[in-house]
Amino acid sequence: MCNNMAWSPSSHPIHVSSKPRHRSKQTKLQIYRLCRKRCEEDVKKEMELMNLKLYLENRSIIEENEKLRKKASVLHRENLALMCELQTKFPHLDRFSTTLLLLLQNH
Repeated sequence: MCNNMAWSPSSHPIHVSSKPRHRSKQTKLQIYRLCRKRCEEDVKKEMELMNLKLYLENRSIIEENEKLRKKASVLHRENLALMCELQTKFPHLDRFSTTLLLLLQNH
């Protein structure tokens, strides 16, 4: 009932090893580098997106600043015109008295 053929692992299609297979150091290093590269790419994309958001926010702030600067300039010119008008109406008052008069009229 026994065959005279010797048993060899190559004669059987399935080979089961009792030792767990370990990846080589080179393969582990390649996997590590690949994971690191992907992580670096993700970080780079996040940084670019954050940079774009900050740039757009900065542009918005600059535009708002320009609007406020123009508004302040208009208000300053109006203030000068009003002061000139008050000094014309009340030539005996100096600048301090004119400012005091304006403050008293507002209350």
